[in-house]
Amino acid sequence: MGVADSLGSLSVCRAFTGLRPGAGRASTEVQLRTFIDKNRFLLVFAALSSVMGISVGVAKVTTTLYALDLQADEALLGLIAGSQSIGVLLMSIPIGLLVDHLGPSRLFVLGSLVAGTIYMALPTVPSPVFLLACTTAISFFMPMRFVSLSTVFMQQLETVGEGKAGWYRGTHMVGMFLLGPMLAASLTRALGFPGTYRLIGVSFLITVFMSSIVFGRYAARATPARSLRLSGVRSDLALLAQDVDLRSVCVIEFATQSVNSFFMFFIIPIGVTVAHLTAAEASGLLAWQGVTYIFALFSLGGLVGRVGHERTYLASLVLVPGALLLLGLSSDLAPLRVGGLILGLGLGLLQIANLTRIARIGARVGRGKVAGLHALVGPSGGLFGSTVGGLVGRSLGLQTMFLFLSVLFGVLLAVARRTSSAVAAVPSPSTAPAAAE
Repeated sequence: MGVADSLGSLSVCRAFTGLRPGAGRASTEVQLRTFIDKNRFLLVFAALSSVMGISVGVAKVTTTLYALDLQADEALLGLIAGSQSIGVLLMSIPIGLLVDHLGPSRLFVLGSLVAGTIYMALPTVPSPVFLLACTTAISFFMPMRFVSLSTVFMQQLETVGEGKAGWYRGTHMVGMFLLGPMLAASLTRALGFPGTYRLIGVSFLITVFMSSIVFGRYAARATPARSLRLSGVRSDLALLAQDVDLRSVCVIEFATQSVNSFFMFFIIPIGVTVAHLTAAEASGLLAWQGVTYIFALFSLGGLVGRVGHERTYLASLVLVPGALLLLGLSSDLAPLRVGGLILGLGLGLLQIANLTRIARIGARVGRGKVAGLHALVGPSGGLFGSTVGGLVGRSLGLQTMFLFLSVLFGVLLAVARRTSSAVAAVPSPSTAPAAAE
């Protein structure tokens, strides 16, 4: 067909449809603007969570490299690594109490400003002891950021839909475990440690400006906030013993993070020593599991919503133990890779189901306290998986730990079946009383 014929056909189509030149592009632009307006919160939230994840990922790798550059010994390296979790474990529940009392926005801004400032000041004294002090101090302010953000996201799931439940964890993980570590080495080479830490501090300040859109959507509690007392921390912990549904969710979250942490820390040495893989092949096991995990978080929320929490738990609590058995009994690359892929899929499904369930529980008993408990049990599970798993694995063998963890998830399967009726009885957020806010 010639150019003239093509132009003639295009003119006929325009005349028939009534479209003017450029109308298609204008229509696309209108649709794009409509999509952005409709999903503004989710898009800004995803960007904010990604920036937070990238900054944390860069900071973790940079801190390790900086400690090595300062010639920290093994004991100090261990203390520096552990110091990044101390404040998280101690402050998550108190911050949840403060979120209910003061609201999440002010706490997020305060935590970001203080942590960002400490990061900027960190390289001013080139000492591993000073590095340890700074990382410990920063860990006490980090819960102000992610407990506050988690509280808002739990509330907004009612608007954006539970199918997006995995986006919070997914966007954060992409930044923290994929983009951040990749950027850290390049940044330290290009900017040095002082420049990299200043950039990390600036990124914390950027999140302050981004947060206004996200936290502007938060609706304050309709009922009076709890009094700000230490007894509130004890009552939050007591809630775990009193609320069967919440306890079940927290146990599964603890175990999920334990398994994921153990896999991330030890699959590379297991691959090298047991399967005799190269470092690149062993690292690939970690990468494939992470990609599958993140894919599940972004893509399978709708599926979880259709099949329901009970079936999702049953499916994932079959997939995860099966993957752990494969990882614990295999000594070749192919089955180890398949085991990692299945593990990522199962853990992703568990995370989506858990996050939607946690949001519903938060609407019932208070989002701040639930976000604080969730922020406590997740890192506690990660610390348990990496430390206790490593210590026990030294005696039993690291690969044998996968078999032990498989039995743990078998027990959880029985727990999930026993509490399935409680899960089904939890009212959806749309039907929850307004006073539950």
